[in-house]
This record gives sequence, C-alpha cells and structure tokens, in this order.
Amino acid sequence: MMLTHADGPPLLNDAPPDWKNAILHARMTIGEMQLLGNDVPPEHFKPMRSAYLSLVLTSTGEAERLYALLAESGEIFWPMQETFWAFRFGMLRDKFGTSWMISHERPMPQNA
Repeated sequence: MMLTHADGPPLLNDAPPDWKNAILHARMTIGEMQLLGNDVPPEHFKPMRSAYLSLVLTSTGEAERLYALLAESGEIFWPMQETFWAFRFGMLRDKFGTSWMISHERPMPQNA
C-alpha cells in the first residue's frame, strides 16, 4: 500500500506542489511482518550508513528473491551465500541508501 501526499487527507495536503507525489505512508507485508516507510523532505534526509535493517526469512528461495530485488541498482557488501549460521546470508545497500542484511538462518542447536 502506498499513499502519496496528494492522495492524503485534506488536512495534510499543505505539501508544496513538488512534494505531492512523495510518499506519505507506505506499507509492505513480508511474510507475517509489516514494513512501514515514507519519503523524507530533502532538508531532513540523511542516508543510513552504519545501521542495517535485517530480514530473517523462512526459506532460501525467499531470501534469494528479496536479496535480488533489493540489490537492483544497489551496492553489494556480502554476496548471498551459505554460511555456518545460515543457509543463505547477504549484505547490501539498496538504491535508496538503506543497508540490509538478508538471511535464512539455520536452526540453532538446543542446549541439553
């Protein structure tokens, strides 16, 4: 779901004309998780560099699919691959400047 400033409630429509197509509210469902977002005015925007959003997915296929989507026009830090802790793990920065860690983790051993 995406709602632009132009499509928002009249009380919020005091945005400048060049901001009418900016995202007021967006919601994406990934499995059972909700990811929310919005555009930020240029004078307040600061790219994230040291913080990562982490997605732990329930299948290798889903991890690879989301990694590929986020990697389009982005920067890969760690290619999607198998590790000792995950069936698949990868790190990247998407085309919008957000850094991500995507994984399909291995089951953790249970201590007896």
